[in-house]
Amino acid sequence: MNLDERIKLITSVGEEVVTLPELRQLLEEKKNPIAYDGFEPSGMAHLAFGVFRALLLKDLIKAGVKFKIWLADWFAWINNKMDGDLEKIRHIGEYFIEVWKAGGVPTDKVEFLWASEAMDSVDYWSRVVKIAKNTTVARATRALTIMGRREGEMKEVAQYFYPMMQVADIFHLEADITQLGLDQRRANMLAREVGPKLGWWKPVVISHHMLMNLEGAAEPEGYDEEKGFDVQISSKMSKSKPESSIFVHDTKDEIRTKIMAAFCPPKEVEGNPLLDYAKHIIFRGFESITVERKQKFGGDIDFTSYKDLEDAYVAGDLHPLDLKNTMVTYLDKMIDPVRTHFEQKSSAREMLELVRSYQITR
Repeated sequence: MNLDERIKLITSVGEEVVTLPELRQLLEEKKNPIAYDGFEPSGMAHLAFGVFRALLLKDLIKAGVKFKIWLADWFAWINNKMDGDLEKIRHIGEYFIEVWKAGGVPTDKVEFLWASEAMDSVDYWSRVVKIAKNTTVARATRALTIMGRREGEMKEVAQYFYPMMQVADIFHLEADITQLGLDQRRANMLAREVGPKLGWWKPVVISHHMLMNLEGAAEPEGYDEEKGFDVQISSKMSKSKPESSIFVHDTKDEIRTKIMAAFCPPKEVEGNPLLDYAKHIIFRGFESITVERKQKFGGDIDFTSYKDLEDAYVAGDLHPLDLKNTMVTYLDKMIDPVRTHFEQKSSAREMLELVRSYQITR
């Protein structure tokens, strides 16, 4: 794979790349740059986590990126996930790894690391303090939205450690690329600001798309200055809102029930979660799809690109019910390997039952 092909594949993962010239220079200088993403172990794995993230990881690995997954157990503790119970948080982190394995992430090419294992490091905390000393209180307050909470929800001083630690993670992990969701953009941009001031580097930020929840687009809630990004973050599929999410353990009937109730206005693309899934999941996983219809409704129709599907939908040539039925079929196909893994492997099944027994907290 040549340089242009690698860049095309890597940028296909990102909703925003900061910056493209820096990415090109990085790839010219390093054959296998390091990228990282961090995850708070909390809750059950949904579509965005268990299927979409795995697809993006596989493409990045294909492009020669060395990937580190940061299981941010201490961050979940600070964020009061699982009522701050670190033992439960650890169990959920282990469950996360099992989900990725089942989803086809090549675990021999991905490094899994736990935040708690860095917490005894004086160097790590030295970085945190240096970053804090180069960040104003106002800037830190703006960055708190990376926790999935608005400013008014913050009640503990410990929560101010969170963005400082997240920026420190980037340099601790020697990450050339931060490859997280758009909802983490403020921390990554802060890293670009403070890194050079402290004699470190300026990471390339590749922020991936936030899959929409089943209810459609929400009003901006102040998570980012750019309205389009803010809408994405405010509308994202969230494990803490199970009624508007699809989980990797849902049966086909459960998926169907949720999809049939989903927001899907005819001829409209904006705020339509099913077109969002078609664009960002289905056509990343399948080269073509077939919409099955009775002959009296025009018969079956094949699509080889998302653009063709969208054009047909906007023109009214594809009915919302046909789109919904098609999404049920293909989402179920993509979820099935993970669901089956947890049904058939006894240790995975026990892990799932344990996580299900926990009271999930936001």
